[in-house]
Amino acid sequence: MAAKTQTDPWHYARPELAQKYLKAFDLGLTSAKGLFAKRRMGKSEFLEKDLIPAAQNAGYLTTYLNLWDARTQPTGALVAALQRTLELKGFAKVAQRLNTPLRKVKAGAKVPGLGEGSVEAELADAPSAGGPALGEWLRTFDKRGKRMLLVLDEAQVLADAAHSELAHSLRAGLDSRKQNIKVVFAGSSEPTLRRMFGRSTEPFYNWAPLEPFELLGADFVKALVAKVNKLSRFSLKQAEALEAFHVLKDTPEFFRRYLECFMTNADLGGAVALEHTLEHVFNDREFAQIWARLLPADQEVLKALANDVTDLHSARTLLRIGMALGLERAVSKNAPAQALKRLQDQELITRLEVGEYRFQDDAFAEWVKNRGLDG
Repeated sequence: MAAKTQTDPWHYARPELAQKYLKAFDLGLTSAKGLFAKRRMGKSEFLEKDLIPAAQNAGYLTTYLNLWDARTQPTGALVAALQRTLELKGFAKVAQRLNTPLRKVKAGAKVPGLGEGSVEAELADAPSAGGPALGEWLRTFDKRGKRMLLVLDEAQVLADAAHSELAHSLRAGLDSRKQNIKVVFAGSSEPTLRRMFGRSTEPFYNWAPLEPFELLGADFVKALVAKVNKLSRFSLKQAEALEAFHVLKDTPEFFRRYLECFMTNADLGGAVALEHTLEHVFNDREFAQIWARLLPADQEVLKALANDVTDLHSARTLLRIGMALGLERAVSKNAPAQALKRLQDQELITRLEVGEYRFQDDAFAEWVKNRGLDG
């Protein structure tokens, strides 16, 4: 069962969307769904605060796991999540049969991917035990005669070659339980998810239809502005807030920061709040750290993309990369091609079609753009 969270007064509830997904499962035409959206677009909040509570009210047992938080030990985190959901008391006995070591976790400790919560034990690193452990928990669920909704956030982690055994084991365990276990695979990397479900060599090939997550828009903005105007004696106009939302790349997380700035200094007005928000969201320390880890060629390609340079193999771009590498001459066309591959592997950019790429994170794109082509 998902951990209970305190009510968020600023959460924009989407019960209709939650019911839409659950009804698709109830019809029996599909047992899994894949959803993708860029980071900071409200996907995880919807899954935890709308979809899971709706599923619980419909009688589902629910398991939520953010695989990005558990990407170094996803098998242990998934087994611990299932164990907590099923409230099993025989965890130690099962582990003994599997000859799997346990690492005891203190009550209230933070388990990767689960957040704060009391957990009896977490599977220690033992890749060879991943399949048997998962199978054991799923077979235990079979005896309960109930339905489960398994929500795997940032599911693209399963496409990592290092987690291939886990992916194969999970696929095998779920294949025979489609009637009782429904799965939502959500992620922020569209190309990785498309490869995960669309390539015949992948464990989850053709296992779930993939679709874009329905993004928040004007209704979300209007609802939050109404709350602001109930709390503040300084009114915020809806038109001004909608414009701020668009300037902030229609990103719910950034819009909340904008509202926080406005509420803190409402007498200064929305324009000042927007300026302050822009200064912070597009100058995050995280971006500087990412930038510092990149190769010079990768940095030059990102600067070109951020400044709408469409021909990455032009003489000017090839010369700029060569200068960045200290060669005093242009590089071959293979250099930007290799840089694009590395940037896709790091999930910093997405390939839309041949020769067309975009940033995964609009905020990072803006940050890079502000550096300038010569920055």
